[in-house]
Amino acid sequence: MKHARIAYQGLVHEAVVTEDGIQLNDGRMVSEDQAVWLPPVKPNTIFTLGLNYADHAKELSFSPTQKDPLVFFKGPNTLIGHKASTMRPSDVAFMHYECELAVVIGKEAKQIRKEVAYDYVKGYTIANDYALRDYLENYYRPNLRVKNRDGCTPIGPWYVDKADVKDPMNLALRTYVNGEKTQEGLTADMLLGIPELIEYLSGFMTLFPGDIILTGTPKGSIDTAVGDEVVTEIEEIGRLVNTIVGEEAFLSN
Repeated sequence: MKHARIAYQGLVHEAVVTEDGIQLNDGRMVSEDQAVWLPPVKPNTIFTLGLNYADHAKELSFSPTQKDPLVFFKGPNTLIGHKASTMRPSDVAFMHYECELAVVIGKEAKQIRKEVAYDYVKGYTIANDYALRDYLENYYRPNLRVKNRDGCTPIGPWYVDKADVKDPMNLALRTYVNGEKTQEGLTADMLLGIPELIEYLSGFMTLFPGDIILTGTPKGSIDTAVGDEVVTEIEEIGRLVNTIVGEEAFLSN
């Protein structure tokens, strides 16, 4: 099942997405053009993985192995919904997308072994975690401005129940910029998979329902420009659409 959050007639609604449209939690049906898509989950904590795909690490001249994951946090201010706009600052030379499988935690998890990690997963969604490479200090100390700007991470359009994804570690990821495919990879190429990440994180901190783990991106991230439509797509989950705008357009919204 596809679970969404939308704004409709001035109110926020929980909803499910069906072949007939968007069904609100009160039973009403609305069409997509009547709704504003919101991030499908309101997380307590957002974990973000860096260099978690072997091909991406290699293209950046890092060793394609990791003993411990490179993890940093994101604030809830970063999340925006499907079909929203993301700002490209006027002073940057390289702003790239990152198509990522996002794991939604379903119940409180503390010191969980990887063998039972999926018992703590609620579902999966798509994240496009834009980065401003100009602001990066180095890959082991991600700068706050790189990953925590307002609206820099489209997510959604919905999350899919865990049971509806046959094998989350064998999904195709693709990105299209203005209709041209620019990135493609497989979740099977993660250096540390979903069970290992849950075991690692829950080993020293409690994970709570609604927390999100962004699991990294494969190689193929390219620069984007104002006006670009960026579509990030993950097999069995869906397609997330986002548009790049300039500062003036973004700040006037």
